[in-house]
Amino acid sequence: MPAIRVPPTQMPQTESAVIVPVREAEPVVGHLRSRLDPSAAWGVPAHVTVLYPFVPPERIDAEVLAALGEAIRTVASFRATFTRVEWFADQVVWLAPEPAGAFADLTAAVCERFPEYPPYGGAFAEVVPHLTVGDGAPAAELRRAEELVRGHLPISTEVAAAQVFCGSPDPDSWHPIVELPLGRP
Repeated sequence: MPAIRVPPTQMPQTESAVIVPVREAEPVVGHLRSRLDPSAAWGVPAHVTVLYPFVPPERIDAEVLAALGEAIRTVASFRATFTRVEWFADQVVWLAPEPAGAFADLTAAVCERFPEYPPYGGAFAEVVPHLTVGDGAPAAELRRAEELVRGHLPISTEVAAAQVFCGSPDPDSWHPIVELPLGRP
């Protein structure tokens, strides 16, 4: 049987993101994210976003990764604790990290090196570091998730590296392509 080729215009658009996975949050939020956060279905783990969208995957090369690594190393590794459940309007429920400033510093360092890729495409005046639990699900389900998660806080993690993930909106299409260490404290 001959291979079926999909015209490029019909292929799912691939993107990339720089994230800090938070493995320690998965036991608490994983089952909720699988129902309430579309990025979980794509294969993206519980995380704090450093920069999305990042360089298109087909343009990520050794030079881009070297520059990204340099930017990430300007921020020393740190311990983060998720202590509160917060909301963006009534559509996104998320966990607030402390210190939020360390995540903001990481985003600022990467954005300074890659100014052509503003966070969230420039959609928001302020970028708030957060770990999404649910996004766009019915408000009642998000409120229930808030109640469930609140009883399991705080969640702590050592932030020693960021990862570049690439994928599309297809299920389980996002995968890490590289892990880059933060600087030494």
